[in-house]
Amino acid sequence: MYLKKLKIGNVELENNLILAPMAGVTDLPFRIICKKYGNPGLICNEMVSAKAICYEDEKTKLMLNYEDFERPISMQIFGNEPEFMGKAAEKVSQISDILDINMGCPAPKVVKNGDGSKILLDLDLVYEITKEVVQKSLKPVTVKIRKGWDSEHIVAVEAAKAIEEAGASAIVVHGRTREEFYSGVADWDIIRKVKESVKIPVIGNGDVKTEEDAKRMFEETNVDGIMIGRASLGNPWIFKKIEYYLENDEKMPEISNTEVKRVIKEHFELLLKEKGEYVATREIRKHIAWYVKGMKNATVFREAINQVDSAEKFFSLLNQYFDSL
Repeated sequence: MYLKKLKIGNVELENNLILAPMAGVTDLPFRIICKKYGNPGLICNEMVSAKAICYEDEKTKLMLNYEDFERPISMQIFGNEPEFMGKAAEKVSQISDILDINMGCPAPKVVKNGDGSKILLDLDLVYEITKEVVQKSLKPVTVKIRKGWDSEHIVAVEAAKAIEEAGASAIVVHGRTREEFYSGVADWDIIRKVKESVKIPVIGNGDVKTEEDAKRMFEETNVDGIMIGRASLGNPWIFKKIEYYLENDEKMPEISNTEVKRVIKEHFELLLKEKGEYVATREIRKHIAWYVKGMKNATVFREAINQVDSAEKFFSLLNQYFDSL
């Protein structure tokens, strides 16, 4: 049976399906929606800068907002200086259940500073950062990596060994290099090789879009858990769908339009509460594109929502659209 409880350090997850940290996406409202309607075993916040935490940046503090309902929650920090990473770990691990180190982000603005996946070019630094964070963190530490920097630097196995030696409790592997970003096909073979090379839990990430994909990743890589990112966009039910499929060997019934509408409404209300009307009406736009993808007249509805700047108008358009389906 692939679906099971997963222990990371002294934290036991109810299941081994995990919501990935996604910059600009996995804020408090989105995580609550995923937890409530998908029930992943662990959810991760969007990455926060270790330096910004050390300098008490107010915007960064807001990104660490959470509700007890979400627990267990993993909070991800990024940076390339062991000292700052350690100090940030001390602070963030006071409120998280698990602390994650980002060594996988491919974004240009992140790697140009030597952060994210750029760290994989220096395996000594991989070890030093992990060791410092492990020593300073009050909670178990995990590290998220990629296959490598580019085709000339496939270092996932070596990095995983360094991470394990430095005392981390689990590793997440995305099966693409930084050079590939999110293009092409994720290399699950490298995930399997990492799993074979270390004793701590390994979580696979990349190209799990459907229930069948999840089962296939478990079969082909023998991972301890699966992390899902982009497949959860507009589809917080993905975790429940996979759970149902792995337990029953058949797919659960399709999500009704009524349910989709209810979840969109709740998601927007959470955004209003957390960020206010101005920000909420703008941030819901990308989520609408994901929620209604493939639905009838979705393009027209999406374009209308992109012009909305009040909650009243949003709810009116939402009702009109779903009444028309």
